Amino acid sequence: MKKKNAKKVVSRVMLYTILILFSFCFLLPLIWMIRSAFMDASQIFIVPPIWVPNPLRPENFSKAIRTVPFDKYFLNTLLIVVFNVTGTVLTSSVCAYSFARLRFPGRKLFFGLLMSGMMLPYTVTLIPTFLLWRSLVGANSYLPLIIPAWFGGGAFNIFLQRQFMMTIPLALDEAALIDGASYPRILASVILPLSRTSAIVVGLFQFMAVWNDYLGPLIYVNKESRFTLALGLQQFIGYYTAQWELLMAAATLILVPPILIFLMGQKYFIQGIVLSGLKE
Repeated sequence: MKKKNAKKVVSRVMLYTILILFSFCFLLPLIWMIRSAFMDASQIFIVPPIWVPNPLRPENFSKAIRTVPFDKYFLNTLLIVVFNVTGTVLTSSVCAYSFARLRFPGRKLFFGLLMSGMMLPYTVTLIPTFLLWRSLVGANSYLPLIIPAWFGGGAFNIFLQRQFMMTIPLALDEAALIDGASYPRILASVILPLSRTSAIVVGLFQFMAVWNDYLGPLIYVNKESRFTLALGLQQFIGYYTAQWELLMAAATLILVPPILIFLMGQKYFIQGIVLSGLKE
């Protein structure tokens, strides 16, 4: 009995040690960015590296905000995020409901085709998509970054919501139908309130993706006044020099909202991921 307990303790210690080492590997770039945000430019690339800034330079943050129109970039990003996330959560819920709860000819075929789209890299359709949007709305428009979210919200988000909705008993739908409720009413009054967890997970995923999106705005936006935060960071990098301390300070500020959003929705995030895989 003692040998078994000893083996169990040793295995757990080894497991936690490995997890801590891997966690440190993932946290190292974040630690590097934060310490560089409080340093002078001459200290950032010193070998061996200095991990504790001395002296601290918190003025890097205020200087970074003054160097570029940070408030304008923030509002531009917020505009895209609000409309994109709203469209994604609403339309992916509707699509997931149809695949999870309704019975219609070709349902499995259409769902299989939808899932096969996940295997198609984004870069494959990049050029034709860009040419299409340029002919429709022209340059410097946020519509290519918002409108697609209102047409399904993405195959992965539909899959995640569908898997969660399939865990809800069908008896609830049947009871609502007997009471005279229509399918849209069932979705709005029964399914969506019970699917709040998966909807929050989809919202978190989409928020992270849109907030950190660099390629999308880079392709469709070339006017500086319409830059997002991700595009605004490149303003600190010139052709020959870079203001690394200001770049790291700005990147640290941009990182704060996603971390706060994730911390607020962490409980729903973990619960939604677990429950979404319970039923095929």
